[in-house]
Amino acid sequence: MNKKILNLAIPNIISNITIPLLGMVDLSVLGHLNSEIYIGAIAIGGMIFNFLYWGFSFLRMSTSGFTAQSYGNRNFKESANILSRALIVALAGSIFLIVLQKPIGIFSFYIINGSKEVETLAAQYYYIRIYAAPATLSLFALIGWYIGMQNTKTPMIIAIIINIINIALDLIFVFVFNMKSNGVAWGTVIAQYSGLIIALIFFYKYYKRFIKYWNYQAMMKVNEIKKFFIVNKDIFIRTLCLIIVFSFFTAKSANTNNSILAVNTLLLQFLFVFSYFIDGFAYAAESLTGKYIGANNKSKLKTTITYLFKWGFGLSIPFSIVYLIFGKNILYILTNNVKIINMSTSYIYWVAFIPIISFAAFLWDGIYVGATASKAMRNTMLISTLVVFFPVYFLLQPYLGNHSLWLAMLLFMGSRSISQTVLAKKRIFITH
Repeated sequence: MNKKILNLAIPNIISNITIPLLGMVDLSVLGHLNSEIYIGAIAIGGMIFNFLYWGFSFLRMSTSGFTAQSYGNRNFKESANILSRALIVALAGSIFLIVLQKPIGIFSFYIINGSKEVETLAAQYYYIRIYAAPATLSLFALIGWYIGMQNTKTPMIIAIIINIINIALDLIFVFVFNMKSNGVAWGTVIAQYSGLIIALIFFYKYYKRFIKYWNYQAMMKVNEIKKFFIVNKDIFIRTLCLIIVFSFFTAKSANTNNSILAVNTLLLQFLFVFSYFIDGFAYAAESLTGKYIGANNKSKLKTTITYLFKWGFGLSIPFSIVYLIFGKNILYILTNNVKIINMSTSYIYWVAFIPIISFAAFLWDGIYVGATASKAMRNTMLISTLVVFFPVYFLLQPYLGNHSLWLAMLLFMGSRSISQTVLAKKRIFITH
């Protein structure tokens, strides 16, 4: 079982870890310019896209879960139709985002209320990067489908190529052509479309036989579309809560001052690195959970979950130790702004606890997605957001200041871990 898990997890880890590393390169490139406002601009621009794209992350998650279950019961015709429906939703969603980019931008900057200098640079970033939407959302669907088909090596190759292109273009646009946040945005747009082309080439090379199953009647099958959107509705609500928490975190940081915004943005990279790393095992959980539920093999399902949690706990400890001991050294890689680094050290112990407290939440997410137990995912996220995160912040903010944001985030992650564990017995082990 360890071999099965690692065969799926390692390619996912490699592909996933390139995402926060790219974000760290973006911050490092701009963090070594002459002002902290560039870090703030990327933070705010990135927050807007987190809100938009995480809202569509159901495309990857539900596509992965449904495809894995179809794979488990050897229904390859339905696997092909799941991808076609997901791509149609991706195209419609991207058109929606591009057409409404202006009101979305105006509303976003009104809510965030950062400094004028930061907002000006963030707007440049936003109005360029929005045109990557068709590529980004289509990649959600394709990568989710590949994972559901138990193929994690193809998404790994796609992610590595995308991020190499993106990093190279960041460096060229900023240091050769003297661009700022707009250069980083153009790098992302070009890299995303490059990734989409590569993903389609791989599909045609390895799965072109599936194209024969695509037809209008199969794509628009009412019962299957209804099932797709019912699961997606719950995943969307779950993801919306996650978006609100992280957007609120960034918005409150921006409302304080540019320095706190820069500090919190840099420290969030520690959380993102761990989350994307452990998500490699969560994606393996999606594939294997869906496969064994589709095959109605409860014994292997339980064994898989047991092994996944052993890996999660074992990996969370070294991450926490590294963050606690070497956190300040890592910050020097991201920026040479001594003031920001010194301010960050007051909060670094918060991120050191996050791996141990949050690993279960990330693993359960993958298990629940593979089981398409979306309603339970939604409920646990609503509890963690509305009953834990916001009350903790508003009650303690007058006394703890910026520390209240980090404490609320820590308890939010812990609440997800606990509530999903409690519901698992009923939603994962019994109902399937």
